[in-house]
Amino acid sequence: MMKQKKQYTSIGILLLIWISALLTPRFTKGVIDDNMLPLSEGDTLTTSFVPVSWPATTIPVTDSLCRITDDTHSIESFFVALDSLRAGKDTVISVVHLGDSHIQAGHYSGQAMRLLQQQFGNAGRGWISPLKLSKTNEPDDYFISSVVKEWIAGRCIQKVKKTSLGIGGIGIQTESPSVNFDISIAPNNGAGYSFNQAVLYRGDKSMPMLPAGKSKESAHVSFDKGIHIPGILADTFHISFLTDTLQLHSTRRKQGTDTLLPASSFNSVYYGFNLTNGKPGILYHSIGVNGAMFVNYTDENYVRQLALLNPSLLIISLGTNETFGRNFTSQEFEGQAKDFIRLVKKYMPDVCILLTTPPECYKRVRVNKKRTFVRNDNTQRAAKALVDVARKEGIACWDLFSATGGKKSSRKWQEKQMFGRDRIHFTKEGYQEQGILLFRALMDTYNQTRENKSEN
Repeated sequence: MMKQKKQYTSIGILLLIWISALLTPRFTKGVIDDNMLPLSEGDTLTTSFVPVSWPATTIPVTDSLCRITDDTHSIESFFVALDSLRAGKDTVISVVHLGDSHIQAGHYSGQAMRLLQQQFGNAGRGWISPLKLSKTNEPDDYFISSVVKEWIAGRCIQKVKKTSLGIGGIGIQTESPSVNFDISIAPNNGAGYSFNQAVLYRGDKSMPMLPAGKSKESAHVSFDKGIHIPGILADTFHISFLTDTLQLHSTRRKQGTDTLLPASSFNSVYYGFNLTNGKPGILYHSIGVNGAMFVNYTDENYVRQLALLNPSLLIISLGTNETFGRNFTSQEFEGQAKDFIRLVKKYMPDVCILLTTPPECYKRVRVNKKRTFVRNDNTQRAAKALVDVARKEGIACWDLFSATGGKKSSRKWQEKQMFGRDRIHFTKEGYQEQGILLFRALMDTYNQTRENKSEN
């Protein structure tokens, strides 16, 4: 009888241990654990910090090469904002990721966006540009279409700008007397990005837009009074429920009257939309223009517009295009990066800045009358220059060049079929891999600082 009681006691203890193990949050680097318990209202991160984890990557990465350098702790205020979200606060944290073609495609920044939102909450899709209407590639998670086919497209890379430019670094202009926009979230790639508010950014001489079609009964508009930046209007469309679509149509009617204004009195330029869902979390704005360099964004009017998004963190991913210049020098490139960063500091003095370096790539040259690929040595020089700029300017830096493997790393990416045919760009999977690395670098730094605080 005593033996039987001891057996029952042992079994009971084992069951308690097993149940306790199931209920205890786990943390394994490289794996996101669905059983991790979110912080509830009133919890303090300093006493009950649960580290953030990340998915594994296909290409092995050395831990020491995938970390953010931030000697001055310049992004601490961004981490404090993340703390507030994990503590259950009803707030929205805005992140802007600015760059070139690596960002325009939306796969690299999109992966980082989704991973951040999985951990800290999804406040919406954020900025979307009418890129296809300007005859260039667009991210695959949304569509902006129009019956108007003839658009004049202005881009920040143009020496002589064809139109005025907006937050997305582009503008589209039409002389059509009637304009419409149909905005839709892609059913699969855009899953989870329904919205109940859309802000349209347009030129102050543009025809205003009204809800149309299926959106006519469910949406109403608040017109901007022009108090932000001269020449830019931001009209807000409020929708009574979460939706994946919004239909808009222009009006030439003078506001508050029945007077129809002539089409010639308008200069219709449109810039893009900001989509939100009214929930707390991360609002991640991805802004990229093919061919863009630091000098293309170094414009006072542009940076003032960018400040309208009120970012807590500005991630700057530029430098690839500069390295293809015939007369590239580290000194000139460093000066161009500093000029832009100082302009950002002037108009966004409270923003945290994260500078990223460009990954390695190739360039095409002629050898014995044949075109072949050779390693673009300038990417390594540009990476070093940006690391130096970050140190001198007292801002954070993530060395993507090193994180992706450094010198001669492109071969590894090519072997894994993650490098594009032009050997400059990456495949969708390659960019998504880089998005994981960016998230990992951010969260590794976040985890370390929070663990140190909880120990003190």
